[in-house]
Amino acid sequence: MNLPVSVTTIGLLTASNLFMTVAWYGHLKFKATPLFLVILISWGIAFFEYVLQVPANRIGYGHFSAAQLKTIQEVISLSVFVLFSWVWLGEKLTWNVAAGFACICLGAFLIFHNFGGSGH
Repeated sequence: MNLPVSVTTIGLLTASNLFMTVAWYGHLKFKATPLFLVILISWGIAFFEYVLQVPANRIGYGHFSAAQLKTIQEVISLSVFVLFSWVWLGEKLTWNVAAGFACICLGAFLIFHNFGGSGH
């Protein structure tokens, strides 16, 4: 089954960001674990981030510009992080964080909108 490039790219980037978020922030609940061990475990988890991220960018480039790929990755990353910090770390989404993310989403809109110029 051949999925559209956009679906494949966004799916791989989403899965990649799940691994990235766990690698970067999952250990925060385990402050007693020695730092060197946390680093090694995080590197092991981050390996799978790269296994998914690199093909996502390779598949998506050409359909999306490099700036669009990075923007998709950042929006997914922030979305995954908000859910992760709420579910795993027990943090609430505050109005100012939501407003900051909304500004980033506005930036994403600008990157994807063609205002009559050339480009993607």
